[in-house]
Amino acid sequence: MGKPTGFIEFLRELPSEVAPADRIRNWDEFHLPMLEENLRTQGARCMDCGIPFCHTGTVISGMASGCPINNLIPEWNDLVYRGLWREALDRLHKTNNFPEFTGRVCPAPCEGSCVLGITNPPVTIKNIEYSIAEKGWDEGWITAHPPTKRTGKKVAIIGSGPAGLCAAAQLNTAGHTVTVFERADRPGGLLMYGIPNMKLDKQEVVMRRLNILEAEGVKFVCNTEVGKDFPAENLLKEFDATVLCTGATRPRDLPIEGRNLNGIHFAMEFLTANTQAVLDGHPNQNYISAAGKDVIIIGGGDTGTDCVGTSIRHGCKSVTQLEIMPQPPAERAANNPWPEWPKVYRMDYGQEEAAAMFGDDPRVYTTTATKFEGDEYGQVKAVHTVQVLWERNEKGQFVPNPVPGTEKVLPAQLVLLAMGFLGPEQPLLDALGLDRDARSNVKADYGKYTTSIPGVFAAGDCRRGQSLVVWAFNEGREAARECDRYLMGSTDLP
Repeated sequence: MGKPTGFIEFLRELPSEVAPADRIRNWDEFHLPMLEENLRTQGARCMDCGIPFCHTGTVISGMASGCPINNLIPEWNDLVYRGLWREALDRLHKTNNFPEFTGRVCPAPCEGSCVLGITNPPVTIKNIEYSIAEKGWDEGWITAHPPTKRTGKKVAIIGSGPAGLCAAAQLNTAGHTVTVFERADRPGGLLMYGIPNMKLDKQEVVMRRLNILEAEGVKFVCNTEVGKDFPAENLLKEFDATVLCTGATRPRDLPIEGRNLNGIHFAMEFLTANTQAVLDGHPNQNYISAAGKDVIIIGGGDTGTDCVGTSIRHGCKSVTQLEIMPQPPAERAANNPWPEWPKVYRMDYGQEEAAAMFGDDPRVYTTTATKFEGDEYGQVKAVHTVQVLWERNEKGQFVPNPVPGTEKVLPAQLVLLAMGFLGPEQPLLDALGLDRDARSNVKADYGKYTTSIPGVFAAGDCRRGQSLVVWAFNEGREAARECDRYLMGSTDLP
């Protein structure tokens, strides 16, 4: 521990950001780098706890507590404080294949369980991780390292999102020949098309890592949907093992009156087409514009926030985000103690930008849509809403009940449904004849990842349901280890 009194002497400091009114003019990342001196000071705030809850990676009350990939956080915090950046990167890569991704998009459950956070603002773990990774790229320390020998085994990975990329990286390191199938026109899955460019730059950040993986021998086959463009049964014929990492891409719908009107879209349709337009330099036929429109976003999570930020960059007339849950408290509630993830009120980047543009947080809490109203041309023109009160039903479950007299009608020419996902799409699973659990996910035990078909493994959201990128990293790495064990009889993968 380089600075035993660092957590007493230094205050938490986050990097500066481009002002909301300026950053909404483009699709660039808006976090500004910190001076190395300041980063070392932030590293000094780490207490080097006897029990570092930050990297426990457990689940408490249904939420991640600590880092799911068990990053060795106190170790690299101390190395940053000492100025040993290369060593910090080596420690970071021991548990995390792609720290430049988690350093940008992870909600940082590690900070929620930081011991210092019991009495003070926690250590800026996420920003330090991001800074270590960027230092590695800037200094040229991150380069391709192809395996020195091949095993002769061939592995197919279906889906190139976070779980698929981690599985591919690990299995390739073990010497297997890895082919990653991706139905989109570019690899990356959620990292490419599920997260807007201002949160995670595609050309400068995602593609540089994909280029490294290709240089190491990973083969990406894009524009290929397994089960449609490539027969599902060929997986079992042409490959020694398969790892399913298709994600949970079946969106939750809202089947209320008027759902069939034009102008109502799932959030991922909106976000994916927008990112394609940013990367291609022009919109395609799937592009959905929010320019000049009153936009209603139904759903209060990260995807909803991304829709807010994207709509503002399009030049929307107004944006409102409907959230069926109550507004969280400013500080931890008594029933949400440390080291649980703190369920407190936060303004994410999209809400900050909406407040800068329109004067207030766009979220309207304990409110749901009851009807979509259209014009004579079949285009949505308004959303009917009502406030709800969460009460226990006869089974003791909390359910939302409408509050009479709170009905409103909000103008809307574009409605985006961002209410989460119900699990993986089923056609490929049907074609393979895989067993599924009660939630329609691929049935495979955590820690083993083996499906009902020998040699076929499942990892990430298609196995566990909608979750965090860092959980997908965890499962992709662990599934790769079990796949390697299946192929070779034993494994050295972590």
